[in-house]
Amino acid sequence: MTIKKFKHKLKLKHKFRGLSVIVLLALLAFSCTRTNKVAPAEVSENYVQENYTKQEVDIPMRDGITLHTTIYAPKDTSKEYPIIMQRTPYSSAPYGPGKYKEKIAPNIHMMQDGYIVVYQDVRGRWLSEGHYENMRAYIPNKKTDQDVDESSDTYDTIEWLVNNVENHNGNVGIWGISYPGFYSTYATIDAHPALKAASPQASIGDFFFDDFHHNGAYLLSYFRATSLFGTPRPNGDQPVDTAWYTLPDIQTQDQYQFFLDVGPLKNLDRFFEYETVDNPRMAIDGQTDDFFWNELKEHPNYDELWQSRGIIQHLKDVKSHVATMVVGGWFDAEDLYGPLETYKNIEKYNEGNYNTMVFGPWDHGRWARRDGRTVVGNYYFGDGVSEYFQENIETKFFEHFLKGPGDQNSGLPEAYVYDSGKLEWKQYEDWPPKGATKRDFYLSPNQDLTSSPQEVEPVTFVSNVKKPVPYSEDIKSVFTPRKYMTDDQRFAARRSDVLVFETDVMEEDLTLAGDILAQLQVATTGTAADWIVKVVDVHPPQTETNEEMQDHLKMDNYHLMVRSEVMRGRFRNSFSDPEPFVPNEKTTVNIKLQDVFHTIKKGHKLQVQVQSTWFPLIDLNPQTYVENIFKANEEDFQTQTHTVFTDSKLTFTVLE
Repeated sequence: MTIKKFKHKLKLKHKFRGLSVIVLLALLAFSCTRTNKVAPAEVSENYVQENYTKQEVDIPMRDGITLHTTIYAPKDTSKEYPIIMQRTPYSSAPYGPGKYKEKIAPNIHMMQDGYIVVYQDVRGRWLSEGHYENMRAYIPNKKTDQDVDESSDTYDTIEWLVNNVENHNGNVGIWGISYPGFYSTYATIDAHPALKAASPQASIGDFFFDDFHHNGAYLLSYFRATSLFGTPRPNGDQPVDTAWYTLPDIQTQDQYQFFLDVGPLKNLDRFFEYETVDNPRMAIDGQTDDFFWNELKEHPNYDELWQSRGIIQHLKDVKSHVATMVVGGWFDAEDLYGPLETYKNIEKYNEGNYNTMVFGPWDHGRWARRDGRTVVGNYYFGDGVSEYFQENIETKFFEHFLKGPGDQNSGLPEAYVYDSGKLEWKQYEDWPPKGATKRDFYLSPNQDLTSSPQEVEPVTFVSNVKKPVPYSEDIKSVFTPRKYMTDDQRFAARRSDVLVFETDVMEEDLTLAGDILAQLQVATTGTAADWIVKVVDVHPPQTETNEEMQDHLKMDNYHLMVRSEVMRGRFRNSFSDPEPFVPNEKTTVNIKLQDVFHTIKKGHKLQVQVQSTWFPLIDLNPQTYVENIFKANEEDFQTQTHTVFTDSKLTFTVLE
């Protein structure tokens, strides 16, 4: 289904502690397939205050601590409304009488349609009591009131709401983006009977595979977020309503040079030293065990700490009365693993549950905005994509399960996915779609990417730890990079330490629809190495350039990165039990790349790039084996020569 193009002139305000959208200009009316309803011409900044009452309460949990909760209820009390809630570590502010959010609910339509909207500070954050834990471990078979986790906190919150809030219809939904998405997933386990619909969006799944690590490689791009997620409050488990959680100031806009000059990861310790009471980030009683940086350092492998905190492995018993709609962006630099694995595991282990997925051409959480034109970095993906999702998919889902019959016949497909090559929505009853097949492409001599194996030859390159391959030609000091997911890869393709394999010009469309497996045959002169694989759509000459593209670039021959992933070589056989390479010994390294839905169109070329550094997106591998890279010394970092053999291949999921 291709949506008609239209432009919305909007400005938005993105706040770090959550997503806030201020509508400043009129929206152009448009028709939609769901109904003849027209998007509102204007929503004032005071809409919430004019149409909702606000109440702040501290809801008691079973172990006695209270969670600060803000309830926005429609002023029109002539009818009943569903409750829809978000649990967040990013603050449910603004706090205090007379202070209102400018936008509530998942989208503008639901805000106007009427829901009782609830925001809650999770345990240990902001005005909620208790001790905060990053991705708090799930406790099955709870035996006492002291056995608490995010599932029990959600259950106790819903129990209080349905017994104390007036004018509700008995149905509760939950949604959230990023970390709040994790809490939305969590809510489906041991779910309260009143919870009818959950939409985990860009949801964290496991910190060893998204956000802070990718396949065990530490994401330097998330370094500045470490204090945000791991700084204890100054007064123990008591609430704090100030801007307590701050980012380290690295005092430069050049992150590449900053991290190159820093050297080994242990030299970053100085940003997490809490020695005096005058330090605004001091540790409680001088102890630093709870600081997330220390957890990262002391747990470099996929041990019990990470395994217990992941939510993916606990999705074998999602309650059947909870309908789920998992939402993600194909170009989400932060959480792509999480939503894909959430959908797949609910689907795998909960036969008969209502479980759907929606993936569009977005970066992290952009579907919650109303940008008009959908652009990630330099690449334009169409008009009105987010607006279409909000009105025709998200609103429809919650209306059906919270206001409507709530049966399996929602009118939505199993998979609502956007082809980022053809720029159009598609609907499928399965994901990957029925009829999809596996197709191999081989890394062949002479930089060819072929459909059949060729003679096996070694292709070598030097990986210089003093000059690592940048993840973008446009590296700035940011919280976490986004645009690199669609960046032009020509700058990398022209480096001697990046191997390039490419097909001939496509004579017909090739639609990639599902996961990708890279099966590399490699060797190294050292004992450690990272392996990065990038899948690239090479555009033909004279492709039209969109207006958002950076001035120094053109779409002519643009190398669009469609998917990419790293494998820290020590984890090639086990994420729990790392092992070195044997120097110069041919070794298999398999890398699972996350799903795509992208058509390499006729006239384009499919390209694969292979490299060993990706800086400073991920930390620098010493290339000599050490037990813990977080504690590596300067002398451990050595330049090595790596080899990729041409019996390596990529297996794509292809829709014929």
